[in-house]
Amino acid sequence: MDWINVIVMGIGLAMDCCAVSTVQGLTHKQWHPRALLMAAIFGLFHMGMPVIGYFAGNLFMDFMSRYAPWIALGLLGFLGVKMIWESYHEDPDSEKCANWHLTNLLLLAVATSIDVLATGLLFVPYPDWLFPSVLTIGGITALFSLGGYLLGVYVGKLKINMELVGGLVLIGLGIKIWAEGFF
Repeated sequence: MDWINVIVMGIGLAMDCCAVSTVQGLTHKQWHPRALLMAAIFGLFHMGMPVIGYFAGNLFMDFMSRYAPWIALGLLGFLGVKMIWESYHEDPDSEKCANWHLTNLLLLAVATSIDVLATGLLFVPYPDWLFPSVLTIGGITALFSLGGYLLGVYVGKLKINMELVGGLVLIGLGIKIWAEGFF
């Protein structure tokens, strides 16, 4: 284990959160302070999941390796279908940033970090690397989430139904995670 491996792992693990954050930026089309909360939540979940995976060991990993793709598909699919439905049924009285509710942010954090549980097993032979690595992974995830959101805000100013596109991206991401669990 070395720092290059940890950084590359952190970047790879952050990509799902970056994609979801980009969808949030595409949907809202403007800076919102809750983007910092979203980035922090994603970073914290990406720090906590490997620690849980490390301590849970093989017993829990058997369950997660079997059901994590289905859980991610269900959560991201649900949120994606909800976004698509809302893109065609906009309530004029609703708050524009309804997706900023803490419940939605936590669901997104769980859905994008379930597969990170398995990385905890990588640290079993290297216990001294666990905590420095999860801090690095969490930091990279938070930075990529914030960067993805800002990219989405920039691109979101185009006159496209981005809520529909965002919903399709979330469903696609869920299918990707599900497919990776089997192949």
